[in-house]
Amino acid sequence: MTVTPGAPSPIGSLPNLRDLGGWRTADGRVVRSGLLFRSTDFSSLADSDVAALEALGLRTVYDLRSVHEREAIPDPSLPDVTEVGLDVLADAQMSIPANIGAVLADPAVVAQADKVLAGGKAREMIAGTYREMITLPSATAAYSEFYRGLLGDAPGPILFHCTTGKDRTGWAAAAFLTLVGVGKEDVYRDYLLTNERLIPALKHIFDGFAAAGGDPQLLVGALGVDAGYLDAAFDEVRTRFGGIEGYFSEALGIDTREQDKIRERFLVEG
Repeated sequence: MTVTPGAPSPIGSLPNLRDLGGWRTADGRVVRSGLLFRSTDFSSLADSDVAALEALGLRTVYDLRSVHEREAIPDPSLPDVTEVGLDVLADAQMSIPANIGAVLADPAVVAQADKVLAGGKAREMIAGTYREMITLPSATAAYSEFYRGLLGDAPGPILFHCTTGKDRTGWAAAAFLTLVGVGKEDVYRDYLLTNERLIPALKHIFDGFAAAGGDPQLLVGALGVDAGYLDAAFDEVRTRFGGIEGYFSEALGIDTREQDKIRERFLVEG
């Protein structure tokens, strides 16, 4: 069964979860449905939705968060699921994606956050983080292990996530879709769906930030996604490696034969 590309989450309490299946490639094939899912962490998972999550039949979950994030909000234990922790931004000196949870959970830092995020600084910092996701040793090691997992023999569907499922997860999804041949317009369409799915679910955070004296508009750049962020990552890929295949082979150590194997596993005839 092929899902509609970018279909809404089947789990109401995880609105930014989605199947990466259904997107059509330039050669007319389609990304296989029910095999690869992107998501936020599971902190908002309602008890009533646990069965729906288990119904996805997941066999491996890749957690792209920092060690601190994972310890603060560990993933629930799911039956017959192997969890793999991959700290993408371990080598980053400062990262909004890896620290946003702490900022939003502590009203005492709201005034400082206003200073940090004002004047377009948030967008500039996050764009810089996207470039670091191409160059940091921790990022290349983490993404290499993740994509090698897609090559592995582990049966069943795979889910990958970070905290809000937008930056570390967003790049992982965009690079995957680009590698298998999905066109740029659709790659960005999937990426930008996060603004539709995630921002409304975070209204309470915007309200709380405002109540603590912060300017909620400043959070849009930090809690949402922007095409410019993804542009920054792809620009870094082009500059350093010439394109997505070069990134996979030179940065991640996944050669052309292995790249073809990923395509074979995740694509079906349209």
